[in-house]
Amino acid sequence: MKISGAVLAASGKERRPGAPVALLLHGFGSNAADLASIAPELAGELWWASLQAPLQLSPESYAWFQILTPGSPDPAAVAEASAAVWDWVDSQLPSAPPIVPIGFSQGGLMATELLRTRPTQVPAAVVLAGFVQSAQRAGDELLTSERPPVFWGRGREDGVIAAQAIQRTADWLPRHARVTERIYPGLAHGINAVEVAEVRAFLTEHTDPDGELRR
Repeated sequence: MKISGAVLAASGKERRPGAPVALLLHGFGSNAADLASIAPELAGELWWASLQAPLQLSPESYAWFQILTPGSPDPAAVAEASAAVWDWVDSQLPSAPPIVPIGFSQGGLMATELLRTRPTQVPAAVVLAGFVQSAQRAGDELLTSERPPVFWGRGREDGVIAAQAIQRTADWLPRHARVTERIYPGLAHGINAVEVAEVRAFLTEHTDPDGELRR
C-alpha cells in the first residue's frame, strides 16, 4: 500500500532543517485537493503536505481504509494505512522533521494513529470530526506521560461519526493528551470558518515554523 499522490506546499519561505511539517489527511471518499484548498488558513506559516489516501474508490475518490463497522475500523487496515503515511514521510521528508497531522473524519482517525505510532515525532495533532480506534498502539504508554497538545473539533449536529466512537475518544484523549476540545453549534459533518481560525490559533500557540516546538 502506497500513498498515491500528494500536494506539497509552504508559506512562501524556505523551511529550515527540523522545522515541523503539517500533514493534511482528507476524509473518506475525498482526495488530496480537499484540505489543500484551505491549508493556508489552517496551517498558517507551517510548511504543509496534503496526502491522498492509497485506496481508490472511484475517480477522484479515495479512502485510508474501507468502512465495515462505522466507528470501529479494522485495526490491521488502519495500521497498514498509517504505515503507508510514514513510508511517504520517510521517503519525501528524510530529515525526519516533526510532523503535525491535521485530519478530517477518517483522516482525523489517521491523525491520532500517527500520534500513537510515533509519538516522539508528532508534537501536536489536529482531529476534525474524527475519533480514535479502540486497539492499543505502541506509543500509548508514552503518551500518558508526555501528553502532547491535541485539538479536537466537531459539529454538534454531526450524525456521521458513531456515538460510541465519540465517547471512546472523549475517554481516551484526556488520558493521553492535553486536549483543546471544541463543539460547534449548527455544524454537521464539516468544517466552518470559526473552526479553521481556532485550529490556526492552536497551531500558532504550539508550533513555530522555524523549528521550535512549544508544548
